Amino acid sequence: MPSPAPANASEGQCAPTATRDGHRVEMLANIALPADIALAIKYGAEGIGLLRSEFSFLTYEDFPDEDQQLALYQRVLEAAGKRPVTIRTLDIGADKYPPYLRVPREDNPFLGWRSIRISLELANIFKVQLRAILRAAAHHDVRIMFPMISSMEELRRARELLAEAQAELYKEGLEHDPAIEVGIMVEVPSAVWLAPRLVEEVDFFSIGTNDLIQYLLAADRNNPRVAHLYEPLHPAVLGAIAEVVNVGRGAGKQVCLCGEMASDPMATLLLLGMGLDQLSLSPLFIPVVRKIIREGNFQTARQIAHDIQQMISVQEIKGYIIERYRDLGLIQLLEMYR
Repeated sequence: MPSPAPANASEGQCAPTATRDGHRVEMLANIALPADIALAIKYGAEGIGLLRSEFSFLTYEDFPDEDQQLALYQRVLEAAGKRPVTIRTLDIGADKYPPYLRVPREDNPFLGWRSIRISLELANIFKVQLRAILRAAAHHDVRIMFPMISSMEELRRARELLAEAQAELYKEGLEHDPAIEVGIMVEVPSAVWLAPRLVEEVDFFSIGTNDLIQYLLAADRNNPRVAHLYEPLHPAVLGAIAEVVNVGRGAGKQVCLCGEMASDPMATLLLLGMGLDQLSLSPLFIPVVRKIIREGNFQTARQIAHDIQQMISVQEIKGYIIERYRDLGLIQLLEMYR
């Protein structure tokens, strides 16, 4: 990802982010380690939309036990104060294997044994994490999020294990959140098409564009031979995002976008116009994205999204966005970012 524009981190960071015509957008941060939260707060994050819990696991010699995990989450939550925090359960596998997890080499690990598939197979380890999150949520604003859900069976099994963990904590008399909000990452194409069913059994969606794009376009973004095919503004990608947003909003459920696409100023007004009112991004990019939102107009953003959804090529879409940003006096922010 390119370096962020050198925007003023402190400028207006405490004030809500809204367009010129008053449309509110919640600006959240993606973080990996407890130390990252200071940066998120510095750049004005209103909360943590994605805590990648697996990164801390990579620093241990073995799977951390419940008390170790509880201490880890409490450090993050205490630093966050009253800000909401969404904790994603382990997304290990693919390119993130802890050294203590012995896994045979796979020909295509991104389509292999990873993420929620590992958690559901190693249910005892998964329940330890669920218990720790539930206990940490006893006195803080916490949501839990399951990654890489591709079927109703996976979601229901994950929720069963969560219910078991809640029942155990209740029996043991340990403080926890018995009504924690539960969401899923929408990052597998099957979850897009199952969204009308999945939305009935979750409290929120979070669109993970990093994996969703490469799965939709069959293009590994880390492979230099095909990286040019990995295109967030591809009409198929935009259609999938629009579908998930429409389903979520139609059901009265919150929809966030937490992939790297949220950090790209070229996509900001488009995403806003598609109905996303919650973005979770790298802390360093919050100032430039916030500035575009504050300089923009929601009705204009809706028109941009409507026009783009009629287009059939990436080139046409990018050309249109550049022209609109030029008309709106925002082109300099794109040039700084690029």
